[in-house]
Amino acid sequence: MAFTRATGKHRRPSRIQRGTARAAGVAALATTGVIGTVAAPAAFAAEPSPEQTGLTPVVTMGDTVAQQIDAQAIAQQQAADEAAAKQKAEETARKQAAELAERAKEAAEKDREAKERAAREAERKRLNAYLAPISGSYVSTGYKASSGLWSSGSHTGVDFHAATGTSVHAVGAGTVVEAGWGGSYGNQIVIKMNDGTYTQYGHLSSVGVSVGQQVTPGQQIGLSGATGNVTGPHLHFEARTSQEYGSDIDPVAYLRSHGVSV
Repeated sequence: MAFTRATGKHRRPSRIQRGTARAAGVAALATTGVIGTVAAPAAFAAEPSPEQTGLTPVVTMGDTVAQQIDAQAIAQQQAADEAAAKQKAEETARKQAAELAERAKEAAEKDREAKERAAREAERKRLNAYLAPISGSYVSTGYKASSGLWSSGSHTGVDFHAATGTSVHAVGAGTVVEAGWGGSYGNQIVIKMNDGTYTQYGHLSSVGVSVGQQVTPGQQIGLSGATGNVTGPHLHFEARTSQEYGSDIDPVAYLRSHGVSV
């Protein structure tokens, strides 16, 4: 039996023909611009991989991914800015607190110094102050009064009215130079004052200080009485320029010169 050769319309296209058709199709797509937006057909899958060609693939991303990255970068920058601002605020707060503490310390120190100065000034004034030897009393016999009761013929001091046991005070600051029996003065105390003058307190019922003792204005030094040459209880008070008898000066003028109202 004889065989007849198949005609062309029933034959598959040759390999060369298929390649030519493929090239024509790519050219047509490139001409129309479709190749830029349409995904590659399955036929292109047979193209060599990057590993085979040695080319570096270019990865592209959509707008959504880019926006997410930008948002993340912005959030990170904001967080960094906020952290820096917080740190700066904390440093400023610490600096202000330190400055306030330093100012408070300086103010406290100035206040302490002011109080110390005021205390020293008050003490200085107190030590320089003078007052009457008996509180609320009065002069019953004046200075230089004449009488046969006194060996000199006149009164060398003044008498302050006082019942026995009345508190007698130092009229100012000084040092005790005599304390005890004084003849016609009875129990007496003589004080050398800080200004160099002397004061005497006579006819005491008791003596409350000793020689060499420092006394301050208003300090109780004894109690009034009627010891020695007297006619009744009172305080004999003298002001002198020295410790010795006969150096007397007007005790009322002396007290008034030191601001005492007598």
